[in-house]
Amino acid sequence: MHSGFVSVIGRPNVGKSTLINSIIGKKVAITSNKPQTTRNIIQGIYNDDESQIVFVDTPGIHKPTSKLSKTLNNQAYYSIHDTDFIMFVVDSSGVGTGDEFVLGEIKKADKPVVLVINKIDLISKEELIKLVTDYSKLYDFSDIVPISALKKNNIKELVKVLKKYLLDEVLYYGKNDITNKSIEFQIAEIVREKVFNATFDEVPHSITCVTDSIIRNNNAYNILVSIIIDRESLKKIILGSRGEKIKKIGTSARIEIEALLGKKVYLELFVKTVKKWREKEKYLTEYGFNEYKE
Repeated sequence: MHSGFVSVIGRPNVGKSTLINSIIGKKVAITSNKPQTTRNIIQGIYNDDESQIVFVDTPGIHKPTSKLSKTLNNQAYYSIHDTDFIMFVVDSSGVGTGDEFVLGEIKKADKPVVLVINKIDLISKEELIKLVTDYSKLYDFSDIVPISALKKNNIKELVKVLKKYLLDEVLYYGKNDITNKSIEFQIAEIVREKVFNATFDEVPHSITCVTDSIIRNNNAYNILVSIIIDRESLKKIILGSRGEKIKKIGTSARIEIEALLGKKVYLELFVKTVKKWREKEKYLTEYGFNEYKE
């Protein structure tokens, strides 16, 4: 049995969370087409008969515009230096300044780096060859693996490559574990994903979700989740006309939470305005963002 921790690093919206979900075969991280969907360090755990790979999914590294943004970057930087090796995920759109910025941080870590080129289903073989050449000029990668996380193309080959860098011989998590995150966190993330899906571009990343309580009652759960917004004008968007949108969000989230818990769920959602929460240490700590600081 060989094991190890790999940090999943890259620009926002290159498909890091989708990739981890594809490798593990189950959903451990929420996904959306909005950049910076991942807000916390999330450990996804892959197990087979011979190995355990702990994927540390990180927020996309970006130019910070608030205390929350700076905190998200700090989480990613912490991960780079605290894992055994790095999986640098890019997409098929080509080398950008964001990639070069991320590589600048990776170079400081002095550890193996596997380049994963995602979304190859969107480009030709010739374009892929050019991409590999372009990235190879920037860094001496330990391995380069092209994949499509959404189509699950070449995922098995990627896992095979990653196993080469597993140096430990200890089982860090149980063989049936797929994440280290609490049920409360997973429920809140499911609701946040459904808010994004229901509101599209109307609601920015100024929202977060918090599970207030989980009460088991016989064969069912009563769950309360707060949707935190930073300005009152967003409340109408999330609630929708006559509350139709919040009902849609609640129904979609409840179905997924029931699948997660294996029990019937009664879900109540509340929209709360907390002005400038992204700039206040008190709320960043309360909502679980200050686990890793500079």
